[in-house]
Amino acid sequence: MQYRTIARTAVGAIGLGAMPLSIEHRPDERRAIATVHAALDAGVTLIDTADSYHWRAGEAGHNELLIARALARYGGDTSRVLVATKGGRGRPGDGSWTVNASPAHLKRAAEASAKRLGTDAIGLYQLHKPDPAVPWAESVGALRELLDAGTIRAAGISNVTTAQIRQAHQILGGGLVCVQNRYSPAVRDSEPELRLSTRLGLAFLPWSPLGGISRSSLDGPTGPTPVASAFHRVAAGRGVSPQQVALAWLLARSPAVIPVPGASRPLSITDSAKAADLTLSARELALLEDALPG
Repeated sequence: MQYRTIARTAVGAIGLGAMPLSIEHRPDERRAIATVHAALDAGVTLIDTADSYHWRAGEAGHNELLIARALARYGGDTSRVLVATKGGRGRPGDGSWTVNASPAHLKRAAEASAKRLGTDAIGLYQLHKPDPAVPWAESVGALRELLDAGTIRAAGISNVTTAQIRQAHQILGGGLVCVQNRYSPAVRDSEPELRLSTRLGLAFLPWSPLGGISRSSLDGPTGPTPVASAFHRVAAGRGVSPQQVALAWLLARSPAVIPVPGASRPLSITDSAKAADLTLSARELALLEDALPG
């Protein structure tokens, strides 16, 4: 697998979004751990999790504990695996999501995450979402304190604007290493944040990177959208999945991009990981670009 960097850490160009392994309709633990192991076998060294990735009330940290067990049971070397977790959101168990990015909560959450992951210092800790009830500088300041205390080694921010990226960069300096926003062929609202992250030397981790490219898009009653059709045509010509083409397209957007597609089956992440070695031609990229909305 090709590698990219988060700060000075080299990671596989495709990561694993572990959320589907713990939320609604999650697989059983045997398949979940097999999915993590398949990712590692394929060269994935970035695993994205969060303390709020769980289903029912009282399950906070379910995904972190699952990842820790999967790594412990893996037969190969895991020393180069970077586990990136997040704090600042919650799930009451009714399907909704809450936000709490107060400094006190973030510090407690980070300490609890480190304990669940079985580490003295979290490799990458991300503020999951800005809290409208808390000044942004205060939430980011908590990350600064966690860095200074050695609870986390690097910090990231998620679901943010360009102004929030700039302010966080001022507060955290080199401690800020990544931005994680929603970005895909179908949803490109974070284009300004991607450009700014690239200029600042921050990794950009698109979440939900396969938006608009689902396999079922060809089976709907109205047929595939133009963007899905274009990605499927390029995939057919290459003999690969549309998902691989979408991820390769993302990688071509910027050297800062490291997609973290979700997976709940070993075959899914094995397929996605192959995108790291798929280089699209200028003609293919132009075809895809012409099909993009907006």
